[in-house]
Amino acid sequence: MKTRKYFFISVLSLFTVILIWYICVDVMGVVRQSVFPGPIKVFHTFINKMYMKNPDGATLPQHLLESLKVCMLGYGLAALVGIPLGIMMAWNVWVDRFVRPLFDLIRPVPGIAWIPLFLLMFGIGIFSKAFVIFLSALIPCTVNAYTGIRQTSQIHLWVGDIFGASRMQKLFKIAIPTAVPMIFTGLRVAIGSAWRSLIAAELLASNKGFGYMIQQSRALSRTDIIIVGMFAIAMVGAALDTILRKIELKVAKGMNAS
Repeated sequence: MKTRKYFFISVLSLFTVILIWYICVDVMGVVRQSVFPGPIKVFHTFINKMYMKNPDGATLPQHLLESLKVCMLGYGLAALVGIPLGIMMAWNVWVDRFVRPLFDLIRPVPGIAWIPLFLLMFGIGIFSKAFVIFLSALIPCTVNAYTGIRQTSQIHLWVGDIFGASRMQKLFKIAIPTAVPMIFTGLRVAIGSAWRSLIAAELLASNKGFGYMIQQSRALSRTDIIIVGMFAIAMVGAALDTILRKIELKVAKGMNAS
């Protein structure tokens, strides 16, 4: 019952924003359609962009597949590297001392700051954008995995010592299961960082993808396509976050059952 109530409230809030948008642009004409189109025109553009390649040379699904391909490559590598790295840094003091100086040096640099360097190294291909996404998503994956392991209750570790658990058994049976919520929080933050960095990279150097579509539409003064691209980015980002939340629930249930 509560789920339906919250869903209804969420839909109502979106409907309210669209209604205000419609009244201000289509009814009252507060803003010109050429400057900021109304929801009806944006909806028509969205439908047309599903199968039309003009004016940027690709349909909306083609841009989506290109952006997802690059994003998942960089994000997947960041998760595969960042989570084990964070766990090892939190669990082993020597790894922490060895990695932390380099990690603290890279962490303040935003992912988009690497774009010019990677463009010179790899051109405008998939690798330059994937590396930007990798560095953007690596930080939250590592930091949250590290924090999750460090927050493991010392009492639980003492109980493991009492029952004769080895250091590796305590890591895999106590510390990592305890850190799962923080690890998934890092994954959810990382997907947002990866998605934002991808769009920034595509704005500067790409020949397909959401960022490229928005950049080309800006040059052509097609604000309707720009808004369609922004909505598509928001919907895909929300969908990815929802998928991660569902995976987290299943992983948590599996660990509780075992």
